[in-house]
Amino acid sequence: MESPQEGPEPSPEDLIVAVEQMIRYVRQSARTGGLSTAASQTLARLSREGPRRLTELARGEGVSQPNMTQLVTRLERAGLVRRTADASDGRGVLVEVTDAGLEVVARRRAERALALQGLMRDMTGPEQRATTTALLAMARVIENRPDTSEEHRT
Repeated sequence: MESPQEGPEPSPEDLIVAVEQMIRYVRQSARTGGLSTAASQTLARLSREGPRRLTELARGEGVSQPNMTQLVTRLERAGLVRRTADASDGRGVLVEVTDAGLEVVARRRAERALALQGLMRDMTGPEQRATTTALLAMARVIENRPDTSEEHRT
């Protein structure tokens, strides 16, 4: 039963639209480096998970290996990643984030955090607490799902 103040119960589609709006707003707030979403996500993955093979990066980001190769080449030219020999397999090549790339990741994360903080500043105290609780709960549930592979934790 709906209360007059709350309105109708939101549908799952309404919640998805709200999440998509929040993600889009927060992502667009990160300007450092002028990176595409794919480049930013790839850098963030490398900073979290360490050096990876191109095939692992492509699989993790849900893109083809040729597309990932092009993206890594652009990131390499910008000095944000480098390719190194795989010590466990001399024929293999790993991609790792550089110090400059780590700085870009940190600055972009700070920009996104400020954007989220700005949104939350416009909420009431109870809305801020509810949003914080909900976001942390969602992150915990996603992290603990047995069917959630590493490639979905970006």
